[in-house]
Amino acid sequence: MAGIYLHIPFCRQKCHYCNFFSIASTRMKPQLLEGLHRELRQRKDYIGNEEVRTIYFGGGTPSLLGDREIQGLIDDISKHYRIIATPEITLEANPDDIDEAWLTALKKTGVNRLSIGIQSFFDDDLHYLNRVHNAGQAENCIRLALNYGYDNLTVDLIYGIPGLTEDKWKHNLDKVFSYKIPHISAYALTVEPKTALHTLIRKGKMNPVVDEQQVRHFEILTKAMAGHGYKHYEISNFCKPGQYSKHNSLYWLGGNYLGLGPSAHSFNGESRQWNVASVGKYVKQTDFKDEVYEKETLSLHQRYNEYVMTSLRTSWGCNLQHIENAFGTEYRNICEKAALPYLNEGKLMFDQNTLYLTNSGKLFADGIAAEMFWEEA
Repeated sequence: MAGIYLHIPFCRQKCHYCNFFSIASTRMKPQLLEGLHRELRQRKDYIGNEEVRTIYFGGGTPSLLGDREIQGLIDDISKHYRIIATPEITLEANPDDIDEAWLTALKKTGVNRLSIGIQSFFDDDLHYLNRVHNAGQAENCIRLALNYGYDNLTVDLIYGIPGLTEDKWKHNLDKVFSYKIPHISAYALTVEPKTALHTLIRKGKMNPVVDEQQVRHFEILTKAMAGHGYKHYEISNFCKPGQYSKHNSLYWLGGNYLGLGPSAHSFNGESRQWNVASVGKYVKQTDFKDEVYEKETLSLHQRYNEYVMTSLRTSWGCNLQHIENAFGTEYRNICEKAALPYLNEGKLMFDQNTLYLTNSGKLFADGIAAEMFWEEA
């Protein structure tokens, strides 16, 4: 099974914290759509004859597309790829784009899952993040989406925002629980280099992120999710039973996927490639070959490291027998040896030949995985 990702890079305005490729303009939308149609037709051999089980419109802000533009892309994918009968088709949306007219039109397309960037139900947090919507729109869009039958719904929240007290964070969680949202993604606010937030904090114009606050928010998050029956199936993702994101799980479980659009990434098990991060350069391409992307063929070491990094983040865990079968006994030995101190510290647990992060270990996921990597000589 494979997935297809379409990157829609347009936004009404850039969020302060965002380090994804996007532009605050829709001026080149017609040219981009033409490019997407060309690329999806020309790159149909990338995932071979695999069945496509997921289609994901990400961004940027895909909800800036009209229903006919969305439907046109889905129809073109269906013509050129083997799609399962009931694929998961997700579209990311901002609350300020969601109204009755938009939802009415969207229902006519094949989109059956919405991912809404709520981030917070407090206006001061949204202002800090430079989000376009307000707290009232955050609540209203959820009610509308549910009323229009989008019960396969996920919302994003951000914790660790300066000014987000523990009580406010609990209020944000209680709010999504009250709507019985089946899937919740919760991310720690990260200050990435070259973002507006990084610059504003450095200049003393915005309050900095406090690590201890993020740790406490994460502890509140995991306890609240468990208490409301959500499975913590990936570091930042929680779902009701069986309602995990099928598309994102492809990334974490090593599945194949084709990325379309500027800056989009693709993976076929042996190599990874990524498109040019420029709308101007992307739309000029008529032949989607070497000029539009960079490619990296992964060594055995790199594939092992990627498996450790992604699997350890999930509830499926890092399976030692899989490591031995796929990479060799030497890799399993390295993994077991590196894991031992974390098992003794209670940051990892071992069950049925599989390593799992404990709740305390999830706070150090990247560091633990890095210690288990194969280091090139």
